[in-house]
Amino acid sequence: MNIKIRHLEESDNKDLFEIHSFASVNENTSQLLFLSSDKVANLFSDPNNYTLVAELDTKVVGYVTLFLTNKIRDRHSAVLAIAVHPEFHGRGVGRMLMEEALNQADNWLNLIRLELEVHVDNGTAIALYEGSGFQVEGTKRLGRFVI
Repeated sequence: MNIKIRHLEESDNKDLFEIHSFASVNENTSQLLFLSSDKVANLFSDPNNYTLVAELDTKVVGYVTLFLTNKIRDRHSAVLAIAVHPEFHGRGVGRMLMEEALNQADNWLNLIRLELEVHVDNGTAIALYEGSGFQVEGTKRLGRFVI
């Protein structure tokens, strides 16, 4: 597989909408099912977000977003979100996205803390995050791990 990691472009919105059209993707995020294409596009429109996409043959098959903040006391940190098209689960796309997001955070954005939340029963995602160096900081009752 010849995956290219690059910055998000507006023309990628159709592929991002397709990724979020799958219940299996949204059930592991904080997003609702059946988001409109406008709502999906709005997820990525904030200029404080830094999104990378995984592209295969001109099609976006996954993304990772670093949600940055303007809050002075939190500028050292970001919240991370990632999703991969179900047809590409288990093929290393998530790992490639995580590696490049960590590279961007460490070497270009001067971030020293990344945070994310994951459902406690999403073992595949937890393995990816822990394999990337994340550690569980806590568990929300009736919620998600805070990593």
